[in-house]
Amino acid sequence: MLDRINRTRRPRTMRTLIAAAATAVLTASLLAAPTPAAAAVSRAELALRWAPIHYQDVDATGSHALSGQSDYISTVDFDGDLNGRNNWDRAGQAGTSLAAHAYYSVVETSTHWYITYFFFHPRDWTDHPFFETEHENDGEGTLFAIERDGSPYGVLRSAVTVAHSDFFSYTPAGSTWTSGRESIDGTLQFQASPHDAFQHPVTAQEAQGHGLKAYPQYAINGDGLVYYPSTVAETPSSSNDRDVRYQLIDIFAVGGLWAQRSNPSLFASLGTFAGDTSGDCGVGTWSCSTNSANAPWGWDDGNDVPARGEIASDPAKLSAEYFTVPAGLARTYTYNPYATAAAALAEAARTAPPTID
Repeated sequence: MLDRINRTRRPRTMRTLIAAAATAVLTASLLAAPTPAAAAVSRAELALRWAPIHYQDVDATGSHALSGQSDYISTVDFDGDLNGRNNWDRAGQAGTSLAAHAYYSVVETSTHWYITYFFFHPRDWTDHPFFETEHENDGEGTLFAIERDGSPYGVLRSAVTVAHSDFFSYTPAGSTWTSGRESIDGTLQFQASPHDAFQHPVTAQEAQGHGLKAYPQYAINGDGLVYYPSTVAETPSSSNDRDVRYQLIDIFAVGGLWAQRSNPSLFASLGTFAGDTSGDCGVGTWSCSTNSANAPWGWDDGNDVPARGEIASDPAKLSAEYFTVPAGLARTYTYNPYATAAAALAEAARTAPPTID
């Protein structure tokens, strides 16, 4: 009643002024209130944002090249099964898929995200008759260290790439990280993607053996492919396609690559793909080696301190060895599924003979 009486006693203009003043106060209070923190991005979104634009040199000559298809990136089950011992033979056959994919894993500490990207080829091949070997399956890639600076995607500070049995380290321009126990091998470049709004780091792989470094330490020489990260997977239109989108696959996905680590059809031992000498592998070349390709938890640079597989399973350790990090980095993981097999990895690293990739 009092409210009704008061309203009737005020002139209309006064009521309008009071309402306007109340609205202004409310608006000012909303503007002054702190903005809610942005929702944390998912690991998949993080991996997609930092996934590299990837240059792949292609050699289309020779019978083992399959007109260039031996240099296309694909999945371990491109032929519809998880048998690593038939991949050489089925590469290029009708009914198989060379749609572009790359694998990734994310592990976390309180200070950094570490993202491993893994590019798979069904063949590691050569067209030289002497002193070089071929083998079934090929797996090489890169590790990116991302500082958690409070922004949604963080800041990329370093890269370590895998080229056969050697690691190479890079920092982007302006990085606060400098050389540690290992010297920095170059600058990690960035490039805009036509498929999103981000600048992406740029990596490259050579033809045949598929060693991976920061672009342009490997570059396209003649035919080649430029792969762009995306949510769709495209098959190259030819061996000289400069805009191919590739899709990411989580290594830790249910039933995924990590879940298959003990599958004897796919892996000969922990972190080493199964591969044999069937088909024409080694024909016309020096030899064909068996069980010679590695997944990320099998990557190793035997001359360096980190043990086999630690580039993926303990990237904070590797980063602390390879680089000087002024702000320091946490060594305790808040998310690291690789740690569930840490003892097995350590034992495998201690006892396994060196492998060639």
